[in-house]
Parts: sequence; structure tokens; C-alpha cells
Amino acid sequence: MVKRVLAITYVLIGILLGGLLLYQFRIGFIDFLGFLGNILSRFFLLYALVVAVFIFLDNDDPHRTLSWLLVLILLPYVGVIFYILIGKNLIPRRAAKKKKESDQLVEGKMARNQSDAIQYLSNIDSGRILSQHSQVVKLLLKNSNSLFTLNNQVDILTNGIQTFTRIFRAMNEARETIHMEYFIIKEDAIGNKVKEILIRKAGEGVAVRVIYDAVGSFRLSRKFKNDLKAAGVEIHPFFPVIFPVITRELNYRNHRKILVIDGMIGFMGGLNIGDEYVGKNPTLGFWRDTHLRIMGEAVHTLQRIFISDWKFVSKEDISLERPYKRMPYLGQSMIQIAASGPDSDWQNIHQGFFSLIATAKEKIWMETPYLVPDESIRMALKTAALSGIDVKIIIPNKPDHFFVYWASRDNIEGLLEAGVRIYTYERGFIHSKILLVDGIAASVGTANMDVRSFGTNYEVNAFLYGKAITRRLEEDFMVDLKDSKEIDYDVHLKRSIKEKTLEAFGRLLSPLQ
Repeated sequence: MVKRVLAITYVLIGILLGGLLLYQFRIGFIDFLGFLGNILSRFFLLYALVVAVFIFLDNDDPHRTLSWLLVLILLPYVGVIFYILIGKNLIPRRAAKKKKESDQLVEGKMARNQSDAIQYLSNIDSGRILSQHSQVVKLLLKNSNSLFTLNNQVDILTNGIQTFTRIFRAMNEARETIHMEYFIIKEDAIGNKVKEILIRKAGEGVAVRVIYDAVGSFRLSRKFKNDLKAAGVEIHPFFPVIFPVITRELNYRNHRKILVIDGMIGFMGGLNIGDEYVGKNPTLGFWRDTHLRIMGEAVHTLQRIFISDWKFVSKEDISLERPYKRMPYLGQSMIQIAASGPDSDWQNIHQGFFSLIATAKEKIWMETPYLVPDESIRMALKTAALSGIDVKIIIPNKPDHFFVYWASRDNIEGLLEAGVRIYTYERGFIHSKILLVDGIAASVGTANMDVRSFGTNYEVNAFLYGKAITRRLEEDFMVDLKDSKEIDYDVHLKRSIKEKTLEAFGRLLSPLQ
């Protein structure tokens, strides 16, 4: 189907260009403009028809399919342009298939026997932590090959200054490898500090490899990248945008934030690289986020994810370098790190979220910058609240993405009606992506509680089991709660017509993500 759509697209472009060459020598300028307008009009209508057929035949969510078809029928010209910019990708979907094949090759070389972990779960089923959440553990083992690891030490890093302090220290101490993968790398004070360390470490003989998302980091200058390359840093874009008008490579972005030092220390979480993440954005102000510093066997999974992505972007298989270090005893934190994306057979992190929420007995606490869940998560949250479970959600009080903000606001009324308590963060902007369940399980990572994170972007989340680590995250949540304002249901019902209209637009556009 993809090949047919592309073939038709290229034929149409060829006809258009050929017609222009023929007519520009035979008719006057005014007639030429009229001819051009006529041929462009027919081109857009035909292209809209081809796209509509593709959407209709695609195995997608029916609400999304219907939304796109209505846009193309009612606004064919605008609809085609809109679909080109944010619709389903054709080329990246094919590339995603190739990436899946690449991942399987890498995973095959480092496949590990998880029978011991499964046996461990069976032996402790009498304990509350994994008797309640062994279902989640086994789910993630199966849907994403997410290794269940026992020997780990985890530090919760709250906010940018604390996170970058630890990141810079780890990078400066690197002796063998620095593997970095980020959605956004900005060319500012923080970004240039990272650049300076990478160049210096490469000069010391450290193997430095960097993956950046071509859209998230589109403002990264050629000089910035060339300076890194000249110093010996290997750097590659993820899904580079070559011709977005035809290939629509604005979707399927790599939203992951991964840093692995010497195969021993791993960082992951919500923070990209840039000054705004330490509160220097004058509009958003203080930036509240959560990152993890991990030492232990879970770092092997972060390394595996990076190696798979590196093989995809560079065609180089660095798993042959034996990057999986034998870990000394470091602690007893139980961790699974799950990756998901359009190359996954299942929506791995989405299913992990759903399973955690569905197995909750007492409380579900959540922080997310974007609250645009699909119907399954929305129903799970409502059902939990109606069942008497303490469900609290903290969201931003200000937008960093206009339409997603109003799509989030559109979900508030139904959740409040079911008894979910929702708070807006008033101190600045909250970007943490945290899910806490019953004081014994948690998830921290890059995935937002929205449909784009569930199936369109490449994401990575840590699923954490145990009272100590969950209690530490709950302490941060309680601090954030003090900096937040609860949304009163009766007051919310009296919101203005303008707000309701913006919510309606957000609701209409949310299936198109």
C-alpha cells in the first residue's frame, strides 16, 4: 500500500512538473498562472483522494480514521497540508519496520535467560509487592522483552540543576564510552557545556556516540554537529527530515532521553538538554521534572536500547564490542525498563500503565504534562475512582503546546465527575511523567499520558517495584501537591464559553495526533 501511494505521488509530481515545462513556453504569464492554479487544484484533490483511501484501509483507531476522513472531505486542501505535517508517516513506517528487524538482531545477540526472574516471582508470590504486580512484570517481559532486574541502585533526581550536576560529573568521569540519546539538544549554555565535555572526552580516547532527534533538535546548527564530528564524536540524527512535504517525517519521533556511561551508569527520565530545563524559560519559569540515575543490571537494558537505535541510525553493530559489564552487588531495587514505539508489536508502555492502574488497591497518583489518554486509560482511571481508590493527578496550569493543553483540559470534567482529584501546578511548569500505585510500584520515564506517547513516538520508561523507591517518589509528589491548586468540580462546570470552545477544538484535534 505504501509503495502504491508513493508511486502515485511521484507520478502526480512528474505530471505537474512536465506540464509546467510544456506550458511556460506556449502561453502568456496570466494564462500560465491560471493553468498552474488549475493543475495544483487537481493535484491536491487527487492526492486527498489517495490519502483518504490509505487512511480508510489502514488498521487504525476508528475515531482517528473518521476524524481524518472528515477533515479531508470538508477541507480537502487544508486537510492534505495538515495530514502532510502531522498525519501518519509512510516512509518512517517502512523505516520503523527496518528498525524492528535491527532491534531483533541486536536483542538476539544479548538475549538473556529470564527463567530465574520468573522463578523468583513464583517464590515470593506470598509477598505483597510482586504478588500484586507480578502480572505487570510478566506482561513487560513478554510484550517488550523488558528484563526484570534485582541488583540495582537508583537515585531520584528532582529538577534540572540536580540532574545536570550528576550528569556532568558522570560524563567527566567516563573512561570508555559515552552513549547519549536525546529528543532535544539545544545550543545554549547547557547544550554547549555538554558539547565541551563530549569533545574533551573524545580527545581522551573515550568512544562518544550521540543520537539526536531530527525534529526535536532541528535548531541544532551544522557548526555544533561538525565541531563534535571533527573532535571524533560520532553523531547521527534519528529519522532525518529530508523532504517532509512528501515523506511526512514529522511523526514517529525519538522522544527518548538516555545516557549510559561506561556501561555502568545510566540516566533516563523527562529532561532534555537545554537551559529551559533549569528554569531559564521566561514564559514557563521554574521547570519541575524527574530523572533517574541508575547503577546495576537495569543499565544493561538502557544500553541495549541505545545499541539497537545506534545500529538503526549508523548501520554499525556495536554489540560486538561486549558493552554489557558484569555488575557488582549494588542494591536491591527491582527495575524493568521498557521501550516502546511504532516498531513494537504491542503498545508496551501503554499496556504497562493500564496494568498498573487496573491492579491498584488503594491509590493512584500521577504527574503528567499532557493528559490526553485513550479510552482504555480514561475508563480505568474513572473505574478506580468510582471504586473508592484515591486517584490524584497533577497537570500544568499553563501550556507549552497550545492544542495539547486544551485537549488535556477537555478530559478534566469527566474525570472529576468520577471522583478523580486533579490539581494544576502553580509554581512553574510540571513536566514529570510519574505514575505511583499503592506505595509499592511506580513508573518514571519519557512517556506522557497521551496517545502520541502510547503509539506514535519512541519512548522509554522504568517500572520500579518496592516501598523505598516508591516512597521517595511519593515525597516529591506531596511537595508538588503543596505547590498545586485543586480544580473544584462545581467551579469547573462554570468555565467560560471561550474555554469550552478551546477544549472542543482540542478534543477534535486530539485523534489526529
